[in-house]
Amino acid sequence: MISIRKFGEKNSSQWDLFVRHSNNGTLFHLRRFINYHPKDRFEDHSLEFYKNNHLFAVLPAAKVTQNEKTLLISHPGATMGSFVVPENLSIANAIDLVKALVVYVHDQNFNGIRIILPPVFYQKRLSNYIDFSLFKNGFSYYKREITSTLFLEKSLDRNLKKFKPSHRRAIFKAQKKGIEIRVSKRINEFYRILKNNLKIRHGVEPTHTLDELKSLQQLFPDKINLFGAFFEGEMIAGVVNFIVNPQVVLAFYISHKEEFQDFRAVNLLFYSIFEWAIQNGFKIYDFGTFTVNGNPNMGLGRFKENFGASGVFRDILEIQLN
Repeated sequence: MISIRKFGEKNSSQWDLFVRHSNNGTLFHLRRFINYHPKDRFEDHSLEFYKNNHLFAVLPAAKVTQNEKTLLISHPGATMGSFVVPENLSIANAIDLVKALVVYVHDQNFNGIRIILPPVFYQKRLSNYIDFSLFKNGFSYYKREITSTLFLEKSLDRNLKKFKPSHRRAIFKAQKKGIEIRVSKRINEFYRILKNNLKIRHGVEPTHTLDELKSLQQLFPDKINLFGAFFEGEMIAGVVNFIVNPQVVLAFYISHKEEFQDFRAVNLLFYSIFEWAIQNGFKIYDFGTFTVNGNPNMGLGRFKENFGASGVFRDILEIQLN
């Protein structure tokens, strides 16, 4: 029998400990991450699931009103959501979890549920039990995106063999130009590049403000880093990485100065990042999505494929209740 309790701040430590020892918990599921958002941004409605009075699963979520409908969304302030579950989750327990959630949300007078699923490779033990159980209980696709995924080899040379010749040449070109790659604290400088680049290319602002990004770095100094590419001391490109779990690194922000595009600094950046990731035992590098509402940016997808990346689904499922 599964029982549900709404999360209370007094359980933050227990929640985060559970996430760290779960099958699929990520940086984005931690209360320390969720709570960095301003208190008035989201109406938190995270849930704890108990079996035989023991914490069995958690679901970071918020109450959101859209088009006059009240939805439970997991979680609008995080890249990844869904249930965090133990490694030995059974199909029976997965079905019971989702069934209990649907009953709870209906009783709380929500109009629907939207679940943001992490890609399957974010799990220690691969399982589609939760996906199956969501469909079994009436969920359907709200959106399917593709995230570019590079499975890291045991050596940098073996990864280099996955690169298309054009990308290998670009790395050598950047090295000949004298581009230097290093982990950097110059977040202000990178943010200016990022903000300008997003404005020119897409007319949008970064997901985080500069202060929010700095706050996250301070909260997770060993989980968020900035790799910078420098030419004669000037930062011309950078990548902000989130160490999502012990297996996966996610490229959260990638940006460069347009006037230095021909220097191919981004290619050298990723080459150096892969070297760091392999040396530190990571198995997967997630470049992030190159689709928006199911529409692919073909050039961006091809750029990532040329490093040896392939596409993996990042799904959002939903159910309408009334």
